[in-house]
Amino acid sequence: MGKVIAIANQKGGVGKTTTCVNLAASMAATKRKVLVIDLDPQGNATMASGVDKYQVASTAYELLVDELPVEQVVERETSGGYHLIAGNGDVTAAEIKLMEFFAREVRLRNALAPVRDYYDYVFIDCPPSLNLLTVNAMSAADSVLVPMQCEYFALEGLTALVDTISKLAAVVNPELHIEGILRTMFDHRNRLANEVSDQLKAHFGDKVYRTVIPRNVRLAEAPSFGTPAMYYDKSSVGAKSYLALAGEILRRAELEQDSPENSEQTA
Repeated sequence: MGKVIAIANQKGGVGKTTTCVNLAASMAATKRKVLVIDLDPQGNATMASGVDKYQVASTAYELLVDELPVEQVVERETSGGYHLIAGNGDVTAAEIKLMEFFAREVRLRNALAPVRDYYDYVFIDCPPSLNLLTVNAMSAADSVLVPMQCEYFALEGLTALVDTISKLAAVVNPELHIEGILRTMFDHRNRLANEVSDQLKAHFGDKVYRTVIPRNVRLAEAPSFGTPAMYYDKSSVGAKSYLALAGEILRRAELEQDSPENSEQTA
């Protein structure tokens, strides 16, 4: 069964979409079957995947509201080599429409159930707020990957997000947990960034990825060309960093499978 990871942070501008698109492309490059779901009405993940958000036949709206199956709404041709469920302004209308439905917070979970055996990884790009779309993402996800800048207010925002994840786990998804915390736009010359990074590692331990995403011009430029960084400039430090992150996530997954707890459950 595939793994569903929501990429979320209630603070905007921390690299959620950049992480979603580049991590998905890196996983796809390792021959994994990957699906990206763009739940952000801005549709940035869609455009960064080489898909015109204004020209798509269907989006996450049709998946959540009209309950069309994934295979009818998915875009199979993207610049990153993964499948995509697009997002655009219609997704805002989906959030409003969802209020009319019973069990509205699990619509995405139900929609993904038939395809979880097909995909190795499903990455959900969440909007930068705790709304019904984010709740749907976290209800459907196994875990949450949190990109964050190492800045003063970031720790406060992270505390709020961890509290939100705990509350959602108690109400709609008991299995939900933090997959990992990713330090983005990192500048090792910045003393405050290093101090916040040390605090993160002290508090969250192994949950903080060893891979760090640096500030990188190529990462910033790639979306305007509708492609992940690894296909825009594979030699860039940004592209290499996300490939390293994919490798770290895959190694963690292998360790989890080989853990004594999983062995006992299998037995």
